[in-house]
Amino acid sequence: MMTRAAVDGIGYAAATMTTVSFLPQLIRVVRLRSAREISLLMFLVFSAGTFSWMVYGMLTHSMPGVVANVVTFGLSLSILVLKLKFDRKALRVDTPEGGAE
Repeated sequence: MMTRAAVDGIGYAAATMTTVSFLPQLIRVVRLRSAREISLLMFLVFSAGTFSWMVYGMLTHSMPGVVANVVTFGLSLSILVLKLKFDRKALRVDTPEGGAE
């Protein structure tokens, strides 16, 4: 049987890998100042799911779940905010006279 520390170690390793996987996307969005290729609906649903997992981790006292989902939720919200910001900016630039249609 595994100890609680070993189980938590697996949780923290999994959390680190899945959370860090968002960094390249966030860096790309910031560098390109564009998020056109990102699905708004997907990131809204993903962020809601991450928030739900965060609450679940809190309710079940799972520190790996809480830590991972707090960080992942922050990263996904960052990407969402940048998507909304850059998409709005692109709309203003793409429309006649820089105004929204």
